[in-house]
Amino acid sequence: MGICRERQLERFVTVQAYYTIASRDLEREIIPMVIEEGLGLMVWSPLAGGLLSGKFGRDAATPNNARRVSFDFPPVDKEHAFDIVDVMRPMARERGVSPARIALAWILHRPAVMSVIIGAKTPEQIEDNLAASDIELTAAELDALDKVSALKPEYPQWMIARQNSNRIPT
Repeated sequence: MGICRERQLERFVTVQAYYTIASRDLEREIIPMVIEEGLGLMVWSPLAGGLLSGKFGRDAATPNNARRVSFDFPPVDKEHAFDIVDVMRPMARERGVSPARIALAWILHRPAVMSVIIGAKTPEQIEDNLAASDIELTAAELDALDKVSALKPEYPQWMIARQNSNRIPT
């Protein structure tokens, strides 16, 4: 963006990137830049290659026709993803919807997201995914989802937190 400004070139207006409740790495640097520069974020694979659809689980048999059977992409920490699905399932059950709708609703609640690219295989999946835009998550639900999906602190953040743990707050 700085080069565009410096050279008086057309500026970028969107970023297309992988972002999901199961993989929030974009929040470290890209999303702050997207917000600062006034860009739109188009998200691809918001269901982590179907892992957040609800048809996968820690102890569940993998569906034979699932894409992840032959193409395990994008890479996801599956245990972390299943922890998230465990929190989404009751929210979905309470509304009578799929966990996929909850995962998509979460992403649609994110301030930088302008559009979501879905990868549905069937008309039913398309209808289910599109219906996520009708879901309003409560503040408590968003808080629970943010907590279970939070990024682990990287260095130097964890070191700063440790060093400040015994200091008197100002």
